[in-house]
Amino acid sequence: MILVTGPSGNIGTAVVEQLAAKAAEVRIARRDPASVLSTRAGMAVRFDFLDQSTFGPAVDGCDSVFLMRPPAISNTKATLNVFIDVARRRGVKHIVFISVAGAGRNPLVPHHAVERHLQAGRNDWTILRPGIFAQNLGEAYRDDVRHDHRIFLPAGRASVAFVDARDIGEVAANILVDPVSHLKQIYSLTGASAHTFAEVCAFLTEELGRPIRYEPAPIPSYAAHLHRRGLPIGQVAVLTLLHVGLRFGQGKAADGDLRGLLARSPGSLRTYIHDRRATWL
Repeated sequence: MILVTGPSGNIGTAVVEQLAAKAAEVRIARRDPASVLSTRAGMAVRFDFLDQSTFGPAVDGCDSVFLMRPPAISNTKATLNVFIDVARRRGVKHIVFISVAGAGRNPLVPHHAVERHLQAGRNDWTILRPGIFAQNLGEAYRDDVRHDHRIFLPAGRASVAFVDARDIGEVAANILVDPVSHLKQIYSLTGASAHTFAEVCAFLTEELGRPIRYEPAPIPSYAAHLHRRGLPIGQVAVLTLLHVGLRFGQGKAADGDLRGLLARSPGSLRTYIHDRRATWL
């Protein structure tokens, strides 16, 4: 039995779909399980990182957990780390955690504390460190592209090896159903090639038939831009920090461990843009 947190996100959705295809038993963690219809992938159970009374019932009877930090949660020590302790006490034998690139050496990102907590306990963990998601173009950057015809980020001239969240979900599902060789392992998951944001805008321009430009953002302007979009201050700080980190090469490394963990070639950024063309129209 595998508990999947964050099942409605890009990676979580892919994990649930892949586990269903493998006929695995899945328990879907949701704050409002009544809103989720049971599927062949499993049943929904009430779960909220801000309500510790939901932790035990959610993991009872589970062998493994797919763990993802909700973007709105910045204090992981009081939430995810407490949940990890409960899961271990209740008999969970394996935790696959979705972290971020660079979290191992950057204590300012919330994922760092979770990684340290997992590593300080039993050897029952696998950490996945994906780079920047291709899906950011269709979500975090979507409105800027659609309405302002630009990508506005404090990333300077950085190159980024964008990775498709569907590939990450497939890797996570593979590890969850066959964990033995992946225990106590950390994997870097990045795309097959790196692109500057100017190149990304050129891909969008070609696909959409209208000019899309990259506009490097000053850090204060970007933080204010996110705040105007209604993001909570904790999420503004994390997103700003992650994108500034790209200036120092944190997203540049291409073709990490992903290719060896998939039974196929990773998806390309141009393919993702073509597949999701309607997103920016």
